[in-house]
Amino acid sequence: MVALLTGSSRGIGKAIALELARLGYDLALVGRDIEALEKVAGAVSGVRVKCIVADLAQVESAGKLVSECVQALGGIDLLVNCAGLPQKGSFMDVTPGQWDEVFAVNARAPFFICQAALPYLKKSPKPIVINISSVVGFKGYINQSVYSSSKHALAGFTKVFAKEVQPFGIRVHLISPGGVATEMVKKMRPDIYPSELILPEEIAEIIRFLVTRKGNGTIDEFYIRRYSGLAFD
Repeated sequence: MVALLTGSSRGIGKAIALELARLGYDLALVGRDIEALEKVAGAVSGVRVKCIVADLAQVESAGKLVSECVQALGGIDLLVNCAGLPQKGSFMDVTPGQWDEVFAVNARAPFFICQAALPYLKKSPKPIVINISSVVGFKGYINQSVYSSSKHALAGFTKVFAKEVQPFGIRVHLISPGGVATEMVKKMRPDIYPSELILPEEIAEIIRFLVTRKGNGTIDEFYIRRYSGLAFD
């Protein structure tokens, strides 16, 4: 089985990559930093790994990274869109360039990666797509207007995509975590105590559950909040 994973050089993506390797998935790791990708690749054993350097802000990246994955590993069974670009600041200070860059990475890239990967997913005996969104994909937070908008867009696309590919037996899941202990969250929410943050490995555990579970039931979306946060908020 082959997994294509964006944003896999650090944080949530890295934790997911390590977990998938333990499950025996061959990995196509996508990121902008080749040294960081190679460190993740060096931390796994017993599976094939292809490191793909790509800037998801570039329009042509989606097709290229899918092609590189298929050429190196033979197909795609699991696609995890995990890469994300934060943006913090007042709504009034946002520039068109900032808007375009955030939406390019957080919304446009997953859309067109899914589009490019679909022919290969159709050939898989167990095709799965998992998009990593955020609590800001259904809530609004001050000074996160662009980031929140982009994650709302990702959530909306995921819901439509899931319906369109359901006839092909492709399972699509959306994971929307609250604050996770990553460099991104440190920049976006320095007010949260580090001890209260969700661990990246906890998100990887959900991925394990989704790709290994059997039965007729399924779960479309996971919302994982910090335990210290308000229940059912």
